[in-house]
Amino acid sequence: MSSTLCFDFGNTRKKVALFRGDQIAEAVVLPDDSVQTIEDLLTRFQPDKSILSSVIDHNAEIETVLAARTKFHKLSHLTKVSFTTPVGKPETIGADRLALTAAAVHFYPGNNNMVIGMGSCVTYNFINKYHEFVGGGISPGLEMRLKSLNYYTAKLPVVKASSNVPLFGYDTDTNILSGVVLGMAKEIDGFIEAYQEKYRNFNVLLTGGDIVYLAPHLKNRIFADPDLIFKGLYAISEVNNP
Repeated sequence: MSSTLCFDFGNTRKKVALFRGDQIAEAVVLPDDSVQTIEDLLTRFQPDKSILSSVIDHNAEIETVLAARTKFHKLSHLTKVSFTTPVGKPETIGADRLALTAAAVHFYPGNNNMVIGMGSCVTYNFINKYHEFVGGGISPGLEMRLKSLNYYTAKLPVVKASSNVPLFGYDTDTNILSGVVLGMAKEIDGFIEAYQEKYRNFNVLLTGGDIVYLAPHLKNRIFADPDLIFKGLYAISEVNNP
C-alpha cells in the first residue's frame, strides 16, 4: 500500500499527516522545520510520496531532502488541480486555500461549496458547482483577535480561548470571550447568509484548530472536519504524483 506524507506549514503550526492508501494513519505537529526533523520523520514513516503546502518562509533545504527520499511535490499556483481559478492573480492564492478547495471538489463534486478555514486567519473560500474557485475573504483568526486586545490596549489581558462563552460577560475575561468568540460566530453566520442570497444551496465545510470554540455557536448547518486540509493535500498529491 502506497504511503504519502502531507505537510501543512501554517503561520501558527507545522503539521504533517501520514496517509496509508487514502486514509490518515497518523498526524503529527512538528517542533521545527529543520533538516534533522524531516530526516527523522522520513526514517520513521518511510513514505513513498510527499507534498508540501506552506504559507511561511520555511527552511528551503527540506525540499531537497524530500525530493531525494520521496516522490515530492510542492504546492503552488502551477500545481495541477481539479478546479479552475478565474481570479485576477491566481499566483497569489495561498497554498492552504488551494488545498481546502481541492478537498471540497474531491468530496463534494458538482456542488457549490463554501470552505471556512480557521487558522491564524479565517479564510472564506467559495467554489461553485462548475468547480471554479470564485474567491472569498480573509479576516483575523481567533488567537490573533484575542492577542490584539492586549497588544493595542494598556490593561486588557490575553484571554485563553474557550467554547464556554456567556452572552453577557460578567468580568473582563468573559466580556472579551463574549465579544471575540460570539463576534466571530456572528461574522461566520453573516458570511454564510450573504452567500446564500447569491447561491441558494451550498455545502458549508468548516476546518481548522478553532472548530471546537466556534462550531457550538454557529446557527447554520456545517460539516466540521479538522483534517480537511490534509485530505485536500492527499487528493492533490494523487494528481501530481501518480
